[in-house]
Amino acid sequence: MDTTAVGKWFWLVMMMSLMGVHTLMCSATSADGDGVGVGTNNKAAAAAQATALFVFGDSLVDNGNNNFLNSIAKSNYYPYGVDSNRGPTGRFSNGDTFVDYLGAWLGIAAPPPFSDPSTTGTRILGGVNYASAAAGILDETGQHYGDRYSLSQQVLNFESTLSQLRTMMSGANLSKYLSKAIALLVFGSNDYINNYLLPAMYPSSFNYNPSQFANLLLNHYARQLVALYSLGLRKFVVAGTGPLGCIPNVLATGQAPPGRCVDYVNQILGPFNQGLLSLVNIMNNGTHPGSMFVFGNTYGAFGDILNNPERYGFKVVDRGCCGIGRNQGVVTCMPWVPPCSNRNQYVFWDAFHPTQAVDAILAHRAYAGPPTDVHPINVQQLALINFS
Repeated sequence: MDTTAVGKWFWLVMMMSLMGVHTLMCSATSADGDGVGVGTNNKAAAAAQATALFVFGDSLVDNGNNNFLNSIAKSNYYPYGVDSNRGPTGRFSNGDTFVDYLGAWLGIAAPPPFSDPSTTGTRILGGVNYASAAAGILDETGQHYGDRYSLSQQVLNFESTLSQLRTMMSGANLSKYLSKAIALLVFGSNDYINNYLLPAMYPSSFNYNPSQFANLLLNHYARQLVALYSLGLRKFVVAGTGPLGCIPNVLATGQAPPGRCVDYVNQILGPFNQGLLSLVNIMNNGTHPGSMFVFGNTYGAFGDILNNPERYGFKVVDRGCCGIGRNQGVVTCMPWVPPCSNRNQYVFWDAFHPTQAVDAILAHRAYAGPPTDVHPINVQQLALINFS
């Protein structure tokens, strides 16, 4: 796939770094249990490197919250989970997600979904997943799908978890526990594909140009990051958006010639990703002592896979493994409709989401990658920092 715009915006986002793209391969084996098992043969995952993993985000990292919400954005049916021993769980993947793999590298089981009634007591000690499919930075994003936990609601849900944790440990111990936990935030994609790029449903593209809209998102994001810091979290991994102009759902609009991405969509993401990198630098400038914020260059890492699929063992980059319509991207995976058989050769699982093979690569690049992938340090280095 010719993704010229992918490379262009990657270098704009990472212009402060002089390092070249560093390729990191990772196996894509499925996990057993609730995330434990992915990569557990790696020495890096032999012991927990953080007290907990708190996950905030959208369907890229949702592991079942929407199962319990009145939403049409669900994935708790076959063929989702076809390559997992767990079967369909609410993960928008053929198997494991970025959270499963990153958690395994950190030696932490993928945390349970907040909305599951059984997520209480000792189950929350390893962290909680608040991510919700169709959720965005803006409260109104994705509302046409029904109920979802927006970023602001996910922060409120985290406060609810804190109330439980306060009954389980002293104030001093809770502060120490939170300072050693890692917060992962994956937002922004829905604010574009399920808001800004849907002018028939949302007025945002009429009210804001791309730079103004990015600033709106970043201002909302910044407030919630500060709120999470004020609640005691100290280690943050904030992921940028991937090249949405290359996903099957956007390709299905027919706005790009064969073999190319929709450049306009990728270009409007530039101000957001560049701004998010700048926001991380601002948060690290001393105004939030005893903390570290890390920017995950999803756009660059995913763009590298799309530009060099053979290097990673992929053959199909422009359509989903399951789905209906042009590029298998008009309608996402239908219940009980068999997916493609050669799933490890596909970059995209459905109209919007990557296969577990891609998530395995992205997670390892986040964990151990160079500053072009994760800035200013990677997740492995972040876990080693002691703020107490």
